[in-house]
Amino acid sequence: MNKEVRLSGSGGQGIILAGIILAEAGIIDGKNVLQTQSYGPEARGGASKAEVIIGEDDIDYPKVITPDIVLAMTQEAANKYITSLKDNGLVLVDSTYVINLPDFKNIYQIPITKIAKNDVGKGIVSNMVALGALVGLTEVVTFEALQRAVLARIPKGTEELNKKALNLGYEAGVELAESGKKSLVKMCS
Repeated sequence: MNKEVRLSGSGGQGIILAGIILAEAGIIDGKNVLQTQSYGPEARGGASKAEVIIGEDDIDYPKVITPDIVLAMTQEAANKYITSLKDNGLVLVDSTYVINLPDFKNIYQIPITKIAKNDVGKGIVSNMVALGALVGLTEVVTFEALQRAVLARIPKGTEELNKKALNLGYEAGVELAESGKKSLVKMCS
């Protein structure tokens, strides 16, 4: 069965890179994968989304229609891109910025950007925290494949920073998945 994933945020948050990395992790896992992306005309700050279809089945249509999983990194992204979610679909929001939650039963909140800024030390790696959290929560790809895809894609010299961000996000996602809670109230250092 295929999973349709929509990653959304604003320009400059690394959403497109996150989509590419998630797709490459799916390939490493031996899955069929399709990845598309779109963004507004603004270089930074405009709406941005990446969509990935991952699974064992053939992919018949090159677009996410009814996502199984949605990541929203900003309030605008939550308002704009959390649409037509499958009935049993899952939404992960960055509770740093998404305050008004959409009305879905499977909505999870993690302070993704706060973790990146406070625990990792760089807000720029919030996309890696988000990817780790998404995979920890959903297991849409294996964490090992995600780690390999990240290390193959990031600039040299940033490996430790990105691995730390990915690991912290993954731990947060696993914590929510195992606890049955919907919100991670994390006291960032």
